[in-house]
Amino acid sequence: MSPPAAPLRVLLTGATGYVGGRLLPRLAARDDLRVRCLARRPDELRARVPEGVEVVGGDVLEAETLPAALEGVDVAYYLIHSMGATGDFEQKDRRAAENFGRAAREAGVSRIVYLGGLGRDDDLSRHLRSRQEVGRILRDSGVPTLELRASIVIGAGSLSFEMIRALVERLPVMVTPRWVRTPAQPIAVDDLLAYLERSLDVELEGSDVAEIGGAEAVSYADVMQEYARQRGLTRRMVPVPVLSPRLSSLWLGLVTPLYARVGRKLVTSLVHETVVRDDRARELFPEVEPMGVAEAIRRARREEDRSFARTRWSDALSAAGRTEGWGGASFGSRRVDSRTERVDAPPEAAFRPIHRIGGERGWYFADPLWSFRGFLDLLVGGVGVRRGRRDPDRLRPGDTLDFWRVEEVEPPRLLRLRAEMKLPGRAWLQFEVDDADGSSRIRQTAIFDPVGLAGLLYWYALYPVHAWIFRGMLREVARRAGDGGEG
Repeated sequence: MSPPAAPLRVLLTGATGYVGGRLLPRLAARDDLRVRCLARRPDELRARVPEGVEVVGGDVLEAETLPAALEGVDVAYYLIHSMGATGDFEQKDRRAAENFGRAAREAGVSRIVYLGGLGRDDDLSRHLRSRQEVGRILRDSGVPTLELRASIVIGAGSLSFEMIRALVERLPVMVTPRWVRTPAQPIAVDDLLAYLERSLDVELEGSDVAEIGGAEAVSYADVMQEYARQRGLTRRMVPVPVLSPRLSSLWLGLVTPLYARVGRKLVTSLVHETVVRDDRARELFPEVEPMGVAEAIRRARREEDRSFARTRWSDALSAAGRTEGWGGASFGSRRVDSRTERVDAPPEAAFRPIHRIGGERGWYFADPLWSFRGFLDLLVGGVGVRRGRRDPDRLRPGDTLDFWRVEEVEPPRLLRLRAEMKLPGRAWLQFEVDDADGSSRIRQTAIFDPVGLAGLLYWYALYPVHAWIFRGMLREVARRAGDGGEG
């Protein structure tokens, strides 16, 4: 009986990035792998990696830090680029790839897996040219390299998806240049991760390049229209022939400032087709069946909902008080207003008035306004506040509560309500109670997922009133909690 094969030793770079951060749990879950991550700030990453994953310090721009990180490694993932950096990102990408390739060869690494960008035109943008140059440098290092070339990635939190969402949500009418119609082949992040994980096992002779994409070639315009369709929005696109990628990137910086620096570099690449022209990936990865754009968007939205529902606002936001800035905070497309009160009572007493809110007892503050809001909802065909609550003292998931529905309740820790009133979006109201050294901290969070410009206008127009009501309601909840939790 032969002894079991030794686990494959894998180095993952880019574990703090979008793709690397999602690939890491998949690799760590495999019993046949031993995973090590390279990070410039290892202490920050160690607290976030799965059990059994090693984290070492190093920087691909500092060659002397790489030998120790690559020692004993069989396969190295290179998921790094300098697009978000200031200055000459091409020169930084070039130097980083040369350092890594040289160190990998000297360490005896048997394979490098690199994620690059699609595009076969001779006149590539700086971004695509740099991505493909990195692939050539790694292949020329002497280490067998598998380069996966992908178009835009669709997934919850991906840069491309966030840009599409910002444009569609905020602009009912979009002036679109010709490059919006350029063919691309978007890939769902789940499919991209499947290709990357299976790159460990595929048989190679030397280096290879595989072009990967989704099930269909579309355009940015097609992707935006599909997102709009799933959100129930009507969006009109007015084509113009004169808006250059450079001007478009400046305009993008105004509409989506959070992604301006990287987004501008991406826009200059959109004049080039990024579609799969070589079926080599089918030969190397016959088990991967990529999904289409519609399903990729559906999955991205479902993943966002699941992740958002699991968010503990006492962790995601400062526990010291409320969200900073007028209008609350932004989490993806959602708007969040959160505030806290500390009470001299155990969590069970602090949660009791929360558990008994609504119905005959009312909402503890500005009840006439709550009733007026319910009346307005009735006028437009909504549920109003006529439903009350099933039990005056207890709630369970699925219960109706005036014009809310109980989405989750975990006494004495959590109550999350989902609005069922007529709104230009989706809304939640969440209460969390934490033990705070013998007392309790109550966090109240109002969450709104606006649909289109009407939803944004609704949130910001009513924000002063909502902030006043929610502030008063939380203070009254805290007062009742301090009185022993009696409603």
